[in-house]
Amino acid sequence: MNPSFVEEPLKIRIRDINPHIVCSLCAGYFIDATTITECLHTFCKTCIVKYLQSSKHCPQCNLKVHETHPLFHLRADRTLQDIVYKLVPHLLDNEEKRREDFNKSRGVVTPKKPGKKAEVLSPPKLSTLINTPDGHKFAYDEQICLCLERLCPQELSHGGQRLQLRQLEKKFVRCSIRVLISHLKAMLYKKLAVPPDLKFEILCDNEVQAEETSLKQIYLMTWYGKETPMVLFYRFATDSVT
Repeated sequence: MNPSFVEEPLKIRIRDINPHIVCSLCAGYFIDATTITECLHTFCKTCIVKYLQSSKHCPQCNLKVHETHPLFHLRADRTLQDIVYKLVPHLLDNEEKRREDFNKSRGVVTPKKPGKKAEVLSPPKLSTLINTPDGHKFAYDEQICLCLERLCPQELSHGGQRLQLRQLEKKFVRCSIRVLISHLKAMLYKKLAVPPDLKFEILCDNEVQAEETSLKQIYLMTWYGKETPMVLFYRFATDSVT
């Protein structure tokens, strides 16, 4: 090998890769990159969620995503988002600053304690593996606020015995958007101390939710655009209710 030979770094113009990192809906660089699993086309999260509220087809290839639940077929692409943030100078900083300014404009402040000044809440940082190496863990997930309300009477009959249901000590819950309905049911069984053979359902907006459904899916399909907390109801299926 010629010792005088020095390998020069490969130079790529950003405009040559723009077609791969630009959202076709807003013509801007991906923010919270989200991919349709059926055709693997990617868009900004807010762009594609808003688009699929009025359409069932991919805006790029016109493939039908799903007849009734197109939002179920969206997946966050953190790897692609990290690539975009590395390739486009200052994009991550600018987006975090924009969100911070938005929160401040909404007047989001902590409750004021006696003798202390109210402090402005700083918005959460964008969830990427660049600034959060452990971002894949549940502790770093996007959070959602829930209100769990009971639809059945406090006293009921089950298996020939009268059963007195406990009250939830805290009906307001804050948890990861990846939590499934099956996880909520397991929590209710424990908190309410009910027999394991006593079956019950969880509903949102009068619709029974399947056990494998995540809270994020419910939020996108049923609660998007509404005020928080998201209200979920639980009811028990028994042989008789009093």
